[in-house]
Amino acid sequence: MPQTVLLAEDDRAIRHALERALTLEGYAVTAVADGVEALAQAHRTPPDVLLLDVMMPGIDGLQVCRVLRAEGDRTPILMLTALVETADRIAGLDAGADDYVVKPFDVEEVFARLRALLRRTTPAAAIPAPAVSPEDRPVVSERHQVGAAGLRMDLQARRCWRGVRELELTRTEFELLELLVRNAGIVLDHSTIYDRIWGYDFGPGSKNLAVYVGYLRRKLDEPGAPQLIHTVRGVGYVLREE
Repeated sequence: MPQTVLLAEDDRAIRHALERALTLEGYAVTAVADGVEALAQAHRTPPDVLLLDVMMPGIDGLQVCRVLRAEGDRTPILMLTALVETADRIAGLDAGADDYVVKPFDVEEVFARLRALLRRTTPAAAIPAPAVSPEDRPVVSERHQVGAAGLRMDLQARRCWRGVRELELTRTEFELLELLVRNAGIVLDHSTIYDRIWGYDFGPGSKNLAVYVGYLRRKLDEPGAPQLIHTVRGVGYVLREE
């Protein structure tokens, strides 16, 4: 069965072009013109992935995200946006989006990001790596939980705690943190993280990973507590408690 995409875009030309391109790529596409239709269709026939324009009349893409996430719907959401400022991207992540593409975009990039989101319906496998010290080594239980550096993640329930505090994470944040926890004490380079989380290396000029790491840090960090995600300049990131 083809994977299903719910596309919401108010610009008719863009909507028709994307619908045709996605259909030729092998997806089963339902295309709507606004957020009201998008919510109605998502409730009627839940898709495998949503592709939402941010700026739509009435209910915009961010509001659609918020409604679905408030209802407990964890369907992957890729945003189409003409807004390029970091604050605008953070607003999208706050609303519950998993990834974004900035207009004007190359349709091949849309395909790559959709493939990555759809691959991430199962937990990412741990990256083979050299041995690390016992205090940094992640703990994996038989109950589908992983933990390291004071963090505990329930992979089936998609829940995460630092100590007793539960963290509210988007799909991308959860999977990025899972990757770091599974490889605690090991420095993961940018290319490895891009490949494991997005399925595509966006190159040295991309700020996508830095935005997600910064946003994840804001949710993890606590006053007086050690920082958990560390930047290794020119290489990548590592999870460890110092």
